[in-house]
Amino acid sequence: MTTGITLILKTVGNIVCTRPLIYGWVMDFLFGDPSRLPHPVVGFGKIIAKGERLLNKGSHRKTKGAVMSILLVILVFAVVAGIIALVGKIHPLVAILIEAILVFFCLAGTTLIREVRQVFLALDESLESGRRQVARIVGRDTSELSAQEVRTAALETLAENLSDGVIAPLFWLAILGVPGMMAYKMVNTLDSMIGYRTERYIDFGCFAAKMDDVANYLPARLTAFLMILTSGKWKLMGFVRRYGRKHASPNSGYPEAALAGILNCRFGGPHYYFGEYFYKPYIGTNERELSTHDMHRAVNINRRAEVTMIVIVYIFYFIMEIC
Repeated sequence: MTTGITLILKTVGNIVCTRPLIYGWVMDFLFGDPSRLPHPVVGFGKIIAKGERLLNKGSHRKTKGAVMSILLVILVFAVVAGIIALVGKIHPLVAILIEAILVFFCLAGTTLIREVRQVFLALDESLESGRRQVARIVGRDTSELSAQEVRTAALETLAENLSDGVIAPLFWLAILGVPGMMAYKMVNTLDSMIGYRTERYIDFGCFAAKMDDVANYLPARLTAFLMILTSGKWKLMGFVRRYGRKHASPNSGYPEAALAGILNCRFGGPHYYFGEYFYKPYIGTNERELSTHDMHRAVNINRRAEVTMIVIVYIFYFIMEIC
């Protein structure tokens, strides 16, 4: 009898623990990133930009960049953990609400899909509109891209950011809770701002880029696995292993290879970033023309992988609480 009551209490406790996950994900699914509300990642970006302007000069740039990156990640983790602990003492439901809002801010599934759809809609109007729209979500120079290259860039970003914007945050939520999820977003923001191999950032952002590589190593491969799992095309695992490692990034190639395999198309190729030429190896061999139908298939795969990851994290929490 006592054992049964204990199990029931643990199950109820588990449901409470997973409320931030479910509430936050539902808010992201319904609304996407709030355009009019203060966003912590925007704040991260401002702090990083200010630190870069102050420190990225003179000698010892690698050391200064590494110290700044480490301190910012630790600071975010500590501040978020402290706020949640403090509010939890005041009222547990308030703590759940704050955690749910932070989960909401960390997930980018709906916004990502919305932006990619807009690229394809813009292309229906004109090539120039498509170039302008895709420039919102990619770092490469889009001024000379063809319609096929615009579509390719959008779908590559959809695959890559499924990992960075959905699966990886959920992975770190499962491992280190909401503070770990927020710390991951700082790591990812550091990489997106200073983790480039350009003359300006190659030294200062070197550590930030490596830190992001480590943080995304498992999530990127998990993302590719989930995409293959939800597509049911198990034979593509060999394709992913073959082409995933050919990407300039140690991680981005895996989700991109998964989507390229599912769509039977070719990603990659050389591009200009911040005025500098970079060669990206091709992923896949089929040079066929991409279409809006491919975008809808890709969005469907993204949503399936996202929902599967939510279920996995929920089950993980449930098992941890029961045990």
